[in-house]
Amino acid sequence: MSFYSHSTAIIDEGCTVGEGSKVWHFSHVMGMAILGKNCNLGQNVFVANGVILGNNVKVQNNVSIYEGVVCEDDVFLGPSMVFTNVMNPRSHVERKSEYKKTLVKKGATIGANATIVCGITIGRFAFIGAGAVVTKDVPDYALIMGNPAKQKGWFSAHGMKLEFDENGIAKCPSTQQEYILENNLVRPK
Repeated sequence: MSFYSHSTAIIDEGCTVGEGSKVWHFSHVMGMAILGKNCNLGQNVFVANGVILGNNVKVQNNVSIYEGVVCEDDVFLGPSMVFTNVMNPRSHVERKSEYKKTLVKKGATIGANATIVCGITIGRFAFIGAGAVVTKDVPDYALIMGNPAKQKGWFSAHGMKLEFDENGIAKCPSTQQEYILENNLVRPK
């Protein structure tokens, strides 16, 4: 076995778990899930059929990742954050054919106790603050906070707040990487 699985974890036959990944206490990976290399699933994590996690995805304790969710490489899912997959759930109505796709792009962070309503895309290196309730698409590098979630600024790929000058240029305080803000979108220079 090229990955680690705690003795209390359940890894269903048929799933793919990449080399170097770790599945910790009381977690469950269903048979049609795909986990990339070097993923880390904390305690009490559930990964449903059809979920795809890229390489180096970190999932903290008490997170359920439901069918329809795709996380690209280097995504961070904070403790007890929540994904949904149906817009109008009812216990007595079968809606499995109505699952909506949710895409979390490379390097994005979703903070503790945040809720991500299904059918949206979280942009590359976006940062969703703790407790935010996200109901619409999030641009690359955006800092999103609150309930309902609103954009409060921009973050670098290194996770630092960006301050743009009058020319629309910002420099990451940690890496000195420059970023450009044009048409309310951010990209590395």
